[in-house]
Amino acid sequence: MSTYQFKIDENLPVEIADLLMQAGYDAKTVNEQHLQGAKDSVVINVCKSENRILLTLDTDFSNIRTYPPEEYAGIVVLRVARQDKPYLMEIFHRIIQLIDREPLTQHLWIVEDSRIRIRGKDAAEKV
Repeated sequence: MSTYQFKIDENLPVEIADLLMQAGYDAKTVNEQHLQGAKDSVVINVCKSENRILLTLDTDFSNIRTYPPEEYAGIVVLRVARQDKPYLMEIFHRIIQLIDREPLTQHLWIVEDSRIRIRGKDAAEKV
């Protein structure tokens, strides 16, 4: 099992943190640290200082010029058609299965409904 640590953005269900913890990962929410409504730069810098991978629906984080993947522990951006809790939980069940099989540290994952694109050094866009 890896030592990945995650930060769940306020736009995702807090239950995702529970799902990750049940899978053996460390997970905190933006809400736990009272960062609701904080600017993107504040959230990503907290993630950087804590060496946490950000999980978010905020597509601004998929801009590799603004947020170069190699400067962060990892960024996972969901670009999915539906954002209801049951669907997002279903997506995360799929993501959890890939966490230890695909490069995540210093990478950007763009999670879509039927595929995951991985950007970063030595990453092949796939999955």
